[in-house]
Amino acid sequence: MTEQNFSSMRAAMVDSQLRTSDVDDQRVIAVMAKVPREDFVPADRRAMTYIDRPIPLAAGRAINPPLVTGRLLKEAQIAPGDKVLLIGAATGYAAALIAELGGQVTAVEEEGGADIAVPGVTVVRGALAAGASAGAPYDVLFIDGAVEEVPAALVQQLGQDARVVTGVVDRSVTRLCSGRVVDGVLGLSSLIDMEMVALPGFGAPKAFVF
Repeated sequence: MTEQNFSSMRAAMVDSQLRTSDVDDQRVIAVMAKVPREDFVPADRRAMTYIDRPIPLAAGRAINPPLVTGRLLKEAQIAPGDKVLLIGAATGYAAALIAELGGQVTAVEEEGGADIAVPGVTVVRGALAAGASAGAPYDVLFIDGAVEEVPAALVQQLGQDARVVTGVVDRSVTRLCSGRVVDGVLGLSSLIDMEMVALPGFGAPKAFVF
């Protein structure tokens, strides 16, 4: 498939998936129209680059559909110079978009994950739920997938009034959520039900049963 074909598919993705689905932030539209998503998809799956479904990776992981990424970026309201903690970097697509928006990105991915080579992005290998405390405090927490809860360890790495975007699994329903940290406490609001890839290692604590 040629570069021209990918360029055409990228434009179609912006028009048919983003603009029609409440991704109306022009900065987000611009970076998603510019960054070649195909560069972040495994070679044997590049034909799937711009479909509106998750793209499978190794070890049960997947890349979120473009609409999910667009909605997360819209809600994150990333400003130039923001320190962004990205959890679940996968192949680096979201990291590249955040960097294009001017964010200073610390991207966390598990050991053994895909190679990530994005200019200006610091990659940290380790447990996703542990974050990257060495770079704290962060202005934005961008969890690129669905979790049962946002761990306290991540909230503690955020500054006052930090913005948080994530997917939250609630009784088998995944909801896109956003919120802020005030005095060390995270408040999240549910925005819309949306299919998102699940991230490992974020199970909510189980209630004790007598």
